[in-house]
Amino acid sequence: MPKSASSAVDKALDLVEAVSRSERPLRLSEIADEVGLHRPTAYRVLADLVRRGWVLRSGDHYLPGAAALRLSRTAAANSLVTLARPILEALAGRTGMMVNLQVLEHDRSRVLDAVRPARLEMISLLTDRTLPVHRFAGPLALVAALPPAARAPYLRPAAEAGHPMQGPEGLLGDLATVERTGFAVERGRNEALVASVGRAVLAGPGRPLCALTVVGPDAEFDEPTLAALCEALRDAAAAVAELLGVGTAAEPGERTDEGEKG
Repeated sequence: MPKSASSAVDKALDLVEAVSRSERPLRLSEIADEVGLHRPTAYRVLADLVRRGWVLRSGDHYLPGAAALRLSRTAAANSLVTLARPILEALAGRTGMMVNLQVLEHDRSRVLDAVRPARLEMISLLTDRTLPVHRFAGPLALVAALPPAARAPYLRPAAEAGHPMQGPEGLLGDLATVERTGFAVERGRNEALVASVGRAVLAGPGRPLCALTVVGPDAEFDEPTLAALCEALRDAAAAVAELLGVGTAAEPGERTDEGEKG
């Protein structure tokens, strides 16, 4: 490879690595100083990286982009938590419910961040916990967005726990409902008297990037309230998708019968 091309690749990788390993969003001057580039050069390369999805620009700060998020859990946590936190807080304020942010791992989802109103302190805060698909709305929403051939690792813990796969309470039916509606609804499977509804944010068809989940007392999840929660969740997931510059939070042709069990 010619030296000039190698040098260009090195500059781009240095910038991606600097942004991805940082525990907070960085300004242009900080990134340029860290990698030893002149600021105009760093700016030009960053602009290309933003265009290609490896870096995300938010105001005058830079964070890992959607392409980097798919490769690095650390980058995903740093970027998603930073960007989504105001949206989580707004969603919690709008609904009066606990809200969390999740991403898929090898056979479960992991909760990256959560906002819990004071009135719901009795509900467990699951930050940094891994959650199986058959007991929580977040992983259910994420796994339902995967192609069927990619779901096996997430179905295995449910089968090992003796959770039914077929029938009215079966996991496959739940996944089909979520795939059709875009919303995962869970009632009392993890904690008695607690319900939740989740929605995935997609980086593209069959590529769930993260999920937002609204959690609260099951008694408050009556049909009108659930419809309002789904509307608020739809808006919040769309806001996260817009910030990350990825696909929308809704599947094409999705139905909106939110009150149906997921």
